[in-house]
Amino acid sequence: MARNTRSALFETRTARLKLPIAKKPVFVRIGPKIGLGYRRNQTAGTWVVRVADGQGGNWTKAIGEADDVEDADGDHVLDFWQAQEKARALGREDRGADSGRPITVGEALVAYEADLRIRGADGANAERVRRRLQPALREKPVASVSARDLRRWRDSLVDAVAPSTVNRTCTVLKAALNLAANHDERILNRRAWDTGLARIRGATQSRNVILDEPTVRRIIAEARTQGPEFGLLVELAAVTGARTSQLARLTVQDLQPTGSSPRLLVPTSRKGGGEKKILRHPVPIPAGLAAKLLSVTKGQPPEAPLLKKPSGESWRRRDHTRMFQRTAKAADQDPAEVTIYALRHSNIVRQILAGVPIRVVAVNHDTSVSMIERTYSRHIGDHSDQLARGALLDTTAPAGANVVPMRASGVIE
Repeated sequence: MARNTRSALFETRTARLKLPIAKKPVFVRIGPKIGLGYRRNQTAGTWVVRVADGQGGNWTKAIGEADDVEDADGDHVLDFWQAQEKARALGREDRGADSGRPITVGEALVAYEADLRIRGADGANAERVRRRLQPALREKPVASVSARDLRRWRDSLVDAVAPSTVNRTCTVLKAALNLAANHDERILNRRAWDTGLARIRGATQSRNVILDEPTVRRIIAEARTQGPEFGLLVELAAVTGARTSQLARLTVQDLQPTGSSPRLLVPTSRKGGGEKKILRHPVPIPAGLAAKLLSVTKGQPPEAPLLKKPSGESWRRRDHTRMFQRTAKAADQDPAEVTIYALRHSNIVRQILAGVPIRVVAVNHDTSVSMIERTYSRHIGDHSDQLARGALLDTTAPAGANVVPMRASGVIE
């Protein structure tokens, strides 16, 4: 048990009530890095604990009402000695290991990643943010992080990645910090990340790489030269527009090759918030590709991976990166610009320009209509222009050149 600290200002209610009413508490040191404060109010005062983080910052928390009016009950109303005990408990002096210690920014990301996986979502985004955190920010308690700390970190990313990537990265960190605040009532500084991690304006402008069909075919051909397994992965990415994380989770039983309309049951992604229920939606594929998939999976159990690496293992998130860079270069494309994701963008645009309804395109690619309209608006504009042009009234054309029948009461006269 730690020795209690004496304080003529705080020990008695008579002494405390002589202090001026103020918004900020007066503190007295009660242990290493721990201070106990008293804030004089119009009625009963408030006890506040302050704990230093060892890096020039601190966190504070109101821990109870002072016994200025009511007698102490050891719970909501505390005398000076009880307030010291509670402050030390929160400050970890009387607790072993890490119990009661405020969570750090790095630990908040670990907790958020675990929460994503429990909910069936993809925790990879949290890992990407964690890799970009500087050690000083990673070790800083969430309760003491400031808007300036976060703004400096956000701005440091601009030279390394695109502004839209900065925004996505900041969104993940904000979600992690909010989760930490939801589970620790000592964290009262949500405004710090609302301000410090504010989105960069104008960063939503799409810079997706769209490839024409001959280039896509050339990329598929070059991918096959690196091995049939990799060639099949790239071909499926180009034909279905699915994310590589979705393709990696395909199983043999997801292939439906029979009949004149073969298809794949593609698992939904694990993007977004909330609890993720992984479903599968049918995506059409050419008969030739279905026959190829059927031949390479012959004799495999239904739950076996549909696509495998040469080692027989399933593809993981980054296994394809360097191989696709070599493929893009061999196809006379810039590997820094053309990634495997360009095949997804190109497939979406190909379907839009082919007249496939936007909602169908969205379902086929496991995304939303609003996302497609926002990301591919220029290509949708090109397509709508073509559609509208066929119905234009051309007053310079000869009369009757573009007369179309009119319906009246459901009957064509």
